[in-house]
Amino acid sequence: MTQLFQPTCVLDLRATLGEGPVWSARDHALWFVDIKQKRVHRYDPDIGSNQWFLAPSEPGFLAPKSRGGFVVGCKTGLYDFDPKAGTFTLLSHVEPGLPTNRLNDGFVDARGRLWFGSMDDDEEKPTGRLYRYDARGLKVMDDDYVITNGPAVSPDGKILYHNDTLKKHIYAFDLDDHGDIHNKRLFAQLDATGKTGAHGEGYMDGPIVDSQGQVWVGLFFGWGVHVYAPDGTLIRKVDLPVSNVTKIAFGGRDLKTVYATTAAKGLSADDLKSQPLAGGLFSFRSDVAGQPQNEVNFL
Repeated sequence: MTQLFQPTCVLDLRATLGEGPVWSARDHALWFVDIKQKRVHRYDPDIGSNQWFLAPSEPGFLAPKSRGGFVVGCKTGLYDFDPKAGTFTLLSHVEPGLPTNRLNDGFVDARGRLWFGSMDDDEEKPTGRLYRYDARGLKVMDDDYVITNGPAVSPDGKILYHNDTLKKHIYAFDLDDHGDIHNKRLFAQLDATGKTGAHGEGYMDGPIVDSQGQVWVGLFFGWGVHVYAPDGTLIRKVDLPVSNVTKIAFGGRDLKTVYATTAAKGLSADDLKSQPLAGGLFSFRSDVAGQPQNEVNFL
């Protein structure tokens, strides 16, 4: 039994870059990716089993569809993934003119629109963009990112959060009913010169918003998860025994079981000896429920 804010490793996966967890109430399972190993994973918490599928290229995120299956954002574009058949069918190229870019994090809003970001896979050039994809097609919503993460949306659907990972910033935007964003502003930031080592407090990785509007953010090189109030005040840190925490998802029947993906990427041999569970999937209980997982409704 996972305990309140006491993370335990439920799957010693040793993922290179575990990312993008989403809870599927449809099959009571957690789906996530290992970007660098090109794997899409399905973890069944009832029996502790893990199944994986090989993606056509590096998968950054999964987005469940209302008709079943998933949209998977890969380095080579958006794919329709059918778990029953184990097949990936190309839906659309996204950035064919930027071969060093890949798709990273993603999110489905309450209206069934898909949001996702791209990034420079070498983590050097500001070629990353934020996209919206819906029945009207694909549209660039923001740009000038090296590494994008998110987005995530407030429970009332009016605020969209998106991370600039290398700048250690979370931005907030006003989101209107048409899916347009306005009034970009700084929501929260990390101290680059903190006491946790060369990386300061770490880097803002994947964000998610709970049912009370609190923003939970994985900390790469930051040893945990930050939780921010809707006004941007840091109200909690959940510590994990590994340094690279990438993103969380709320799952279980009450949406109070939190799953955290982690990564071994960027760790030295000595780091890996001191962090034998790096790349594992962790879980803990929360006193606040998450929001139900939205599904893509136009594909």
